Amino acid sequence: MAEIVRFAPSPTGNIHIGNARTALINWLLALKTGGEFILRYDDTDQERSRDEFAQGIAKDLEWLGIKPNRIEKQSARMAAYDAVAAKLKASGRLYPCYESADELDRKRKRQRARGLPPVYDRSALDMTAEQMTEYEAEGRKPHWRFKLDQKTVSWNDGVRGAQSIECDSVSDPVLIRGDGTYLYTLPSVIDDIEMGVTMVVRGDDHVTNTAVQIQLFELLSDKVPAFAHHNLLTSSSGEGFSKRLGSMSLRSMREDGYEALSVAIFAVLIGTSEPVHPLADMAALADLFALDKVSRSASKFDLADLGHLNARILHETDYDVIADRLAGLGVTGGEAFWLAVRGNIERLPEVKDWWDIVEVGLPDDAIALSEDDADFYAKALELLPREPWDNTTWKSWTTAIKTETGRKGKGLFMPLRVALTGRSHGPELAAFLPILGYQKTSDRLS
Repeated sequence: MAEIVRFAPSPTGNIHIGNARTALINWLLALKTGGEFILRYDDTDQERSRDEFAQGIAKDLEWLGIKPNRIEKQSARMAAYDAVAAKLKASGRLYPCYESADELDRKRKRQRARGLPPVYDRSALDMTAEQMTEYEAEGRKPHWRFKLDQKTVSWNDGVRGAQSIECDSVSDPVLIRGDGTYLYTLPSVIDDIEMGVTMVVRGDDHVTNTAVQIQLFELLSDKVPAFAHHNLLTSSSGEGFSKRLGSMSLRSMREDGYEALSVAIFAVLIGTSEPVHPLADMAALADLFALDKVSRSASKFDLADLGHLNARILHETDYDVIADRLAGLGVTGGEAFWLAVRGNIERLPEVKDWWDIVEVGLPDDAIALSEDDADFYAKALELLPREPWDNTTWKSWTTAIKTETGRKGKGLFMPLRVALTGRSHGPELAAFLPILGYQKTSDRLS
């Protein structure tokens, strides 16, 4: 079945890796089933929603490889919400409540003190017209609650299996605030109905909302979408993500040089029964992913682990795939240089450091050469063969040095590596030496 799915972020900040997991899972389901992916901005909060954040979300999704079939803004659909709200008010399913936040808090405290669950007591349903008029005269504005049918709501969750919620233990939810603005629930259900959403896939922090939404679907439509609640990602220390954690935003990961495919694979496969490993592209990830592979427990997202995956993907990336991006970094060493250094980088921007070692010279933090090796370097320079060089030059040169000096192993190779690159580790020098060339090699040995 071709699934119609949606991702509905609030444009009030940069989306983080936890948001990206939800977007990616929805996108993969659409891709796998030949369905549609709707990007729907939950921008009804006019004070906090910003167009620059909406543009940032679109850029982040494009970077990941997500291509929405449809883009909607809830702020442009207020008339639809108002029409449904009016019908619900007229039928008595939306009812006005005048309690202040303090009054509601005191009610909950009294209920807890008596050992009762802090469920709203529906006292507003007993208000007379005169009482409402008095509250209005005091300047109070009502918030509007949805009157739940006090029944058991059940559904078969795509991740969690059979689920049930007893609605008599749930407070009638507030759908419209005192200032007339909508909370998330009602606009979301109306949009899902009118846009034909067939499956709602989101984080398991929304499980408790599902019974309310199913009742709204049943009241407003003859179809209820399927639901699937995936596990959440946390930081390496176990904290939940928020838009305040800038280091975990997609924007920061993009700017820090992580591969979009690495981020997508890691965000999706972590917390599933599949091991995290390199894949060729998003289509391969879609083929591999299935909701029944998702764990029920939260999973830790560690940037160090992402770095390992990112490195593995770069180490297998062909030159023609990366050539334009190398040129954008000012790296003009061609395929030979890329093949020489790709095995020694974790993120692509690091390749520029190695190109600077070739073109500019040893880095500022280069390892200092030992005066004890002065005679060794003089002999190495004396034995340095003339060009042309190829990948056999390193072996023939070091063999000659070994014969003349008696050095071998680390005592032979490490001083040469330090002199030529300023580093104690790095690319195979058999491939790196021809790129460095005779003149730069001899200059550094001198």
